[in-house]
Amino acid sequence: MLEEGYDLPPLMLTPDEIEAAVLGAQWVSTQADPALARAAQDLIAKIAAAVPDRLRPYVLEPATRMPPRSPVATPDGLDMAHTRAWIHAGRKIRLSYADEGGRGSDRIVWPVTVAYFHTVRLLVAWCELRRDFRHFRTDRVTSADFLDERYPDRPAVLRDRWLEDMRRRWQARGAAEN
Repeated sequence: MLEEGYDLPPLMLTPDEIEAAVLGAQWVSTQADPALARAAQDLIAKIAAAVPDRLRPYVLEPATRMPPRSPVATPDGLDMAHTRAWIHAGRKIRLSYADEGGRGSDRIVWPVTVAYFHTVRLLVAWCELRRDFRHFRTDRVTSADFLDERYPDRPAVLRDRWLEDMRRRWQARGAAEN
């Protein structure tokens, strides 16, 4: 609580920052799982309430817009809000998964991040079976058990390892194409 005479300024964003935040939240509200979509809509409302009146049109009447929701081919096979919580907590997930050909496998994974595309989502994880990073389409997960067991690395460290692994693969692919 502030003493009388002191106040906090309103959220100070430039018009371009407001449009960027609103456009990003629009994308999330049309492409993400239901929990994140609701959070994105709430974020837009909070930005509208927090910015000065003169900037409110940048939130409520933006010059940029996302088209209506793209259809997700098949629903996620696991609870995405629970998955994100397990990523933050650094806990393992047991997945039953069907590959592109429909062949099933069971894996224990260390979830790293969720990648959101227009029609599918990927769970990026360290796979104990393959001892490597793997990308699992969430619509191909047939069941998931959220284990209490933590994995040994902090989630941020595991994410950094995955990003470095991806950079090496992209560089190798680029070198092979030249």
